Amino acid sequence: MPFPRKPRKPREPLTEDALYEYAVQALARRMRTVAELRRLMRTRVEPGEPGEAKIVAVIARLQSQRYLDDRSFAADYARLRQENSRFGKRRVRQDLQVKGVNPALISETLDAAYENVDEEALARRHLERKGVRQPTNDKESARVMRMLVRAGFSTSTIYKILRQWNASEEALTALDNLNDPPAL
Repeated sequence: MPFPRKPRKPREPLTEDALYEYAVQALARRMRTVAELRRLMRTRVEPGEPGEAKIVAVIARLQSQRYLDDRSFAADYARLRQENSRFGKRRVRQDLQVKGVNPALISETLDAAYENVDEEALARRHLERKGVRQPTNDKESARVMRMLVRAGFSTSTIYKILRQWNASEEALTALDNLNDPPAL
């Protein structure tokens, strides 16, 4: 028989100074975007106009102190995902969109971050990092392709790698048909 749960006492809404301290602690744990921090703080203030006013004031204060900056967050995030995870441009774009970064800022950041990057070499390093060997049959080729698509690489780069690995043309054609959306 499970133990009965104690009803949770509702939290008191934070004052602006307490909300600022909460936000600084959240930023000390990891980098965040303005949208992420706004979502996080929204749970700690009263609903409506007074709570929104506190959030706006705290965000403005953090931005003036340069603790919160979407531009530097996007640049650092793109650089780290490229260097450490070896993800393609498409995957980093998708991750930044989920984090609430402005689409124009994402495009500008990724154009700068991936300007001199050889996508094929990056994809090969990603496969090395994951310990993927040359596929020996069509099923393994499809698995490699799915892995590279998830990592954010273009289909042209993926086909180039698979062709260099001597994947059969039937397998590439079958994979190509899987990627084409059905005609309506």
